[in-house]
Amino acid sequence: MSINALDLTKTAPRSPRKVLAGYVVAARALDKCRAVVAGTAGEYHFDCPLDNIFFDFAGIKAEEFKSLVATGACDDEVAKWITSNAKENSLEEIVQWNNSLRYKRISEMPVELQVFLETYIADFIPEDRVINYWFDVYDIEEGRL
Repeated sequence: MSINALDLTKTAPRSPRKVLAGYVVAARALDKCRAVVAGTAGEYHFDCPLDNIFFDFAGIKAEEFKSLVATGACDDEVAKWITSNAKENSLEEIVQWNNSLRYKRISEMPVELQVFLETYIADFIPEDRVINYWFDVYDIEEGRL
């Protein structure tokens, strides 16, 4: 069995904006899961609140996802598994959900997350960078924006 895991101590997982099986966040969750299974996750966490937003919407259990990933499944195999195991959502519902996350402003988040991000952004994002959307925090911090 070979798990094609990134070493997240040296590189970042994919952006939460990247789509796998039609869902944002899924590719990032996969990268982190592979790294956890391989022991190369570093400071990244699988089954975190962001991953759980995807798992909850798709109706997938993180443990079942991790079991599949541990078999060494490639991206295409994981995408097919997600499609087969996700609860039934219409294309319109998935697109609307994707866009609600892609374009979520911090001011639209629960207040406890706003408070957390207020400090997190001050500590980890350069002062001259503007955060327009929640996913900008990940992409700026990880060098994609």
